[in-house]
Amino acid sequence: MKIPVEKDLSCSETQYFRQIWLILLMLATSALFLYAMYEQFILGVPFGDKPMPDNVLIIFSIIFGLIFPAFIFSLHLITQVRKDGLYIRFVPLHPSFVKIEYTDIVRFETVTYSPIFEYGGWGIRYGIKGKAYNVSGNRGVRLMFNNGRHILIGSQRAEELAIALQNAKSRINA
Repeated sequence: MKIPVEKDLSCSETQYFRQIWLILLMLATSALFLYAMYEQFILGVPFGDKPMPDNVLIIFSIIFGLIFPAFIFSLHLITQVRKDGLYIRFVPLHPSFVKIEYTDIVRFETVTYSPIFEYGGWGIRYGIKGKAYNVSGNRGVRLMFNNGRHILIGSQRAEELAIALQNAKSRINA
């Protein structure tokens, strides 16, 4: 996909998972597996009441101590309002941008929502109010479509995103 020229963007936001509780959870998990490996391999003391075999501990340490935290910290949501549509990409889950045509959007509104109760958390979620792309916080823009679907796009700058969408839709309708 062609990368947009800056002049084609009226609004762009990139959000990362950087909540302190998530960072602490990832660090604690990594530290636990590093300590388990240290105790079992360096000190020669089996880790825990029912220790894992060495090869299983190595595999789990690589997966949960390195790969999973790296994956979580690489996740980010890119939202772009361009001349020809709204683009969303949840990296690395989406190989390219998902384009939403302005003509498909009936209306939109800035909202304060409950990520846990309305969508079951953060990420690409499906909840009682439709689909959501969110990374942190509880603010966003809810889009309503011709076919009755709803999509929520979480944003740290929800008002700015809504204004950019309004301006883009106005240019299309003019």
